[in-house]
Parts: sequence; C-alpha cells; structure tokens
Amino acid sequence: MTPKSLAFSAIALVERIPGSAIGLVSRFAIADVFWRSGETKVDGWQVTQTTIDLFRDEYRVPLLSPEVAAYMAAIQEHLFSVLLLIGLASRLSALGLFAMTMVIQIFVYPANWPDHLLWSSVLLYIIARGPGAISLDHFIRSAFERNPTTSAAAARVRDPSTVGARS
Repeated sequence: MTPKSLAFSAIALVERIPGSAIGLVSRFAIADVFWRSGETKVDGWQVTQTTIDLFRDEYRVPLLSPEVAAYMAAIQEHLFSVLLLIGLASRLSALGLFAMTMVIQIFVYPANWPDHLLWSSVLLYIIARGPGAISLDHFIRSAFERNPTTSAAAARVRDPSTVGARS
C-alpha cells in the first residue's frame, strides 16, 4: 500500500464517522463545561454570596445588577446544559450558551479567547448542524414528519409561494 492510498483510506474511514456521533459528543462535552461552571456558582438551589461578589467586583457585566447577572448565569448554565444532554431545544440552548460566551469574551475575560473560541466552535456546530439523531429534538422532528397534516403545514411554511394561501 502506497502512502497516498493509505492516506486516502484513512480519510475515507474518518469521513464515515456519523454526524450524530459528533453531535452527541459535542453536546456532552460543552454541557460539561457549562454545568461545572454553574456548579461553582451555587450551594444547593441558592446562588452563593461569593458568586454575587464576583459578579460585582470582577465580572462587572454591563446593564445588569450583580445579583441578576449571577442568577441568570447560574440558571442558564444548568438549564442549557441539561437540555443539551437530552437533546431538547438543542439549537436554542447552544445559542444561549454562545451568547453567554460572547458576553464573557467581550466584557469579562477577553484574554481567554482560546477557550472561548473552542467553546464557540462546538456551540456553532450544534447551532448549524443540530443535535443529531441521538436526541429528543430528532425524535420530535421525526414524529412531526410522519404526521401527514403536520408535514403539509411545514411544507407550506417553507414554500414562499404559499404565503397567504389557504389549504
């Protein structure tokens, strides 16, 4: 086997990795990052005073009080992580975490751009490609596509020539 054919064989092999597997791994990896961050902000069901102090003294997110920002961050990190794990509202959850990452990058820790770039790439993959077949989103979409009434309505929404048309 020549080096060229070996390289092409290796490329063909890795190109067979299903997008669903990549989506699943991406969802679990990024959910872990944000879940662990959320866990540092709470004690049980309460945001800690230390977290509020961090938002007041170090993070200084504009337009929000430290208390509101701390609670929003803790809730988002936990909620969106769980939704990503089960693959429900995955694109919306990834979009929320992407927005949070941009706020962190711009206003809080601009020097941590390598981490934020890595997180953003994973989140953008989920936003662009979806969660994959191993997700509740996929199950729900499949159920809608099997229902002929729903499929016809969805086709009308996607077809600009049917705007305003009645069925």
